Order: sequence, then structure tokens, then C-alpha cells
Amino acid sequence: MARPWNFAAGPSVMPEVVLQQAAAEMLDWHGSGMSVMEMSHRGQEFLQICSEAEADLRELLAISEDYAVLFMQGGATAENAIIPLNLLGRVAQPKADFVLTGVWSAKAQQECLRYGDAHIAASSAAPTVIDGVQQQPFTWVPDPETWRVRKDAAYLHLCSNETIGGVETMAWPSMASLGAPEVPLVVDASSHFLSRPFSVEQTGMIFAGAQKNAGPAGLTIVIVRRDLTGHASPICPSAFDYAKVAAQQSMFNTPPTYAIYMAGLVFKWLKQQGGLGQIEQLNIAKAQALYGFFEQSGFYRLPVQRSVRSRMNVPFFLPEAALDTDFLQGAQARGLMQLRGHKFVGGMRASIYNAMPLQGVLTLVDYLKDFENAHG
Repeated sequence: MARPWNFAAGPSVMPEVVLQQAAAEMLDWHGSGMSVMEMSHRGQEFLQICSEAEADLRELLAISEDYAVLFMQGGATAENAIIPLNLLGRVAQPKADFVLTGVWSAKAQQECLRYGDAHIAASSAAPTVIDGVQQQPFTWVPDPETWRVRKDAAYLHLCSNETIGGVETMAWPSMASLGAPEVPLVVDASSHFLSRPFSVEQTGMIFAGAQKNAGPAGLTIVIVRRDLTGHASPICPSAFDYAKVAAQQSMFNTPPTYAIYMAGLVFKWLKQQGGLGQIEQLNIAKAQALYGFFEQSGFYRLPVQRSVRSRMNVPFFLPEAALDTDFLQGAQARGLMQLRGHKFVGGMRASIYNAMPLQGVLTLVDYLKDFENAHG
């Protein structure tokens, strides 16, 4: 049976060779006689799996020992609540700053309000005009020169790729350039994690739900500077206390063992592709193929301002919503799946993560051309 082209935003497509390896090892991992699903998280076999996964991730992102790598649970949504419980205690008055660029950063700011002062340093929640073009809310990113970061904030939160809106912040400003050199930058990189090299040293913390580019749902990866740990609120559950989890090397309680194993296979696959530099070049080629078609088409509409269009999540609209059902049915008939946009924004969305081959994008472009010819 031929596999369809899966454009889901998450849980999303995974490398086929990774799935094949996991299938081959399902009943017996490396002669242990056990499935990874059956292993004790404190047993020698799983500790090897987890150690290799962390080592490979450190190599891919050049993560120094100044940072702890934590394998946690709850996804980015839970992490948005866990972060203030861990970091607000760093400062005398519990306060943090947020750059709102879409649904997920707005949710993070709302979570922080439960525990302290969650100041909006900048926001694209209102329409604006950029280069003479009217931009709708959450389709653009405020110029960093306009960000107002408080020097005594516990951290500045940035969602660097908004999955729903398809907005990607490619260049992260230094905190010194924002006039707050002592404030750590906390980045939710869920939807473009491992899609290109990142400067971990530029941040205090990077976190990501694995189910986009790093593995299956159920695993949250947290890369946090060690000096930022140890300030957890008394109400922070012990299983979510970064210092405790780091001290036990992600084994404070039972971690998502199978998801860690699968992520480890993805990390090895990324290394086999030549690392994140090579993956970035492939992702650029895929994005150029898709956006390049849309640019010359007079049929489809791209909502996101050109300079911040995501390489990973590409939202687009048909001329009228009445065509949506026909479009989706035709796409499914060609094996193009999960193209409906998020309910918050409507329209369509193609998520073209690392594991989506260029051929899948080209197949989508062929269908887009045919649909335009039939209905334009």
C-alpha cells in the first residue's frame, strides 16, 4: 500500500526509515528480548537509549554542558504553564514579558497570568500596513526595535514559529540589543525545532513538543541553561521542577520512554542526512517550490507577510470558502492528506516538516495547478 503525502501540522509525518526500524525492533530491541515499550526506564537498556538520544541531540544543536537537556511530558501547552512555575522565582517580583505573534504565544501569556505579571512587550494582534500592504492580525512580526522588555523581567517568551498562523521569526534578537542583557530569552520552537541550526547559546531556554520534527506526540524537549534552574515555585509539582528533573537526568519519574526512543531514531536519521545544515537546505527548497508557485498564482491567497512566512507551516486560502470541500476531496483522491487549516483561521495549511520529501511538495504543487485550472 502506497503511503499518502501527510501534510498534518502535528502529530505529523515521520521519516519512513525511522518507522521501519521501529517496526523491526518492536518485539526485540538489540537482542534484549524486550520491546522498548516493556523496558524499565531505570534498566540498562533504556538508559543507553536515553543517553544516546541526548548525546545525538547535543551534537545536532551544539549544546554545551552549560545547558540541561530534559525529556518531559505534557507538550508545549503544559510547558507554557511549567515555565513560569520554574522561572518567575528568579526575580523579586514575579514578572515575565511576551512577544505575541499568534495563538500559541498568546496562550503562553495567558498561562503566565495565573502566577504573576505577564507583560506584553510587543504584539501583532492588531492589523497593520507593511510596505503598503494591509496585514491582518497575527500575520506579521513586530520589529524588535519596538519590543519593550523590562530589565527586571524573569524572562522574555517568544514563539519562534506559530503553527496555526504560519509565522516564523528567523532571526532572534540578542537580549542586549533589546536593552535587557540579563533577561533570558525563552523560545517555543516546537514547529521548526531541528529544521535548521539554532544558536542555543543565544537563549536561556528552548523547548519543543516533539510531534512536529522530532518524534511522536508525548515527548517535550526542554533545553535550559543550568543557572536558570533551582528557582521553582513552592506550588510547582516536583515532576515539573527543572532542577529535580535535571538532577535525575530525566528519570525523576517515569518518562515517555517509547517517545524518547523514537526521537532518538529521528536524531540519528538527521545526522545521517548530514546534520541540520543539510536539512535546512532541503527545507528551503521545499518552501521555495511551494511559495514560488503561490507567488505566480492569481488564484490562491497567502495571508502571511512575506518576510516572516514559515518554512514549516504554509497557510493559504482559496478564492471562496465554498470551494474548500471540493479542494479537500480532490486532494485526498490524489493521496494529499490533512490540508485543512486550523479551525481558528480556516482555509488550508500545508505543513512541510523535515520528513516531508521534496516529491511530496511537488505533488501538491501539481494538484494546486490542476485545481486552479479547473476552477480559476
